[in-house]
Amino acid sequence: MRSYDDDTLPLQPPIRLPEEATLAAAVRAAPLAEELKPEGSDAEVLALWAGHCRERLAADERLLLELIRMFLSREPHPGRVPEELTGLGLVRQAEPYTLSWLGLWAARLIIAETTGQEVPVIGSLADADAATLLHGLRSYPETERGEELAGWLKGRDTDAAVAEIASALATVSPLSRAVGVELLSSDFGEEGKRALAGLLEEPGLGAVIATRTEREDRPAAPEEIAWVFVDMAAALLEFGGEAGEVIESIAMGMDAEEQAGTIAILAFGDHPWTGQVLRVLIDHHPDERVSAAARKALRRLHGLADMRG
Repeated sequence: MRSYDDDTLPLQPPIRLPEEATLAAAVRAAPLAEELKPEGSDAEVLALWAGHCRERLAADERLLLELIRMFLSREPHPGRVPEELTGLGLVRQAEPYTLSWLGLWAARLIIAETTGQEVPVIGSLADADAATLLHGLRSYPETERGEELAGWLKGRDTDAAVAEIASALATVSPLSRAVGVELLSSDFGEEGKRALAGLLEEPGLGAVIATRTEREDRPAAPEEIAWVFVDMAAALLEFGGEAGEVIESIAMGMDAEEQAGTIAILAFGDHPWTGQVLRVLIDHHPDERVSAAARKALRRLHGLADMRG
């Protein structure tokens, strides 16, 4: 579980990659591939090329930054690009300059190694369990999400799929939980809605489901309020949202004094992301009364954890 800071890389949308054989063929065709003489199986060729790319990029930070910039923008490059990137087969050799399949593949590896974020590949979740599916779908735009979900459902019984997603909601991360609630409420018709309704009495989880699906007939109990506040803010935090977005989700239109009073109760919830959310408020809230309340709540949270432990 990563902590929040201003350099957190927002979750990246999925990419499309061809099969391994196509990627290996692209390696063998790269201008600089002759340096290594690309022999062996497709997997061996790709592993060798990955190591070679790491070395070349590590030796020239300008190349590394350009590759990552092109990956993050997903847009054609307006001017010329370093010849080394085309020589490595990472950028197409004609205008408009865009990352090749190899460029997407290599940038994905580097991002995973440097940030811990696994950028999803469309079609890769077909055999995943429900928890892994929800984790992977966190950054999917709506169209691609529908495509990935359809692939996951192929060959699965719908009732069993709904039950699997519903049973995963209690244990997945806050953003994965938000994705699961949205899927069940919007993609599975009445079956999905019934599955969510069956979870409404679950402590904490039921209150989050009611809040996200706007069910006024299931208000949060006093002891659940802290859990709901943290879960909603943590979903934004997990996505890589700006500190201001997280703060606004906690504020919910309250003035600073009201916010300070609400934040005081967060320490008494048992949500695993409470500490991260409080640290965002401590470091970034513009009102000292609120950040002071968050500091006090964090001390209390640690004290309660020591008592429980």
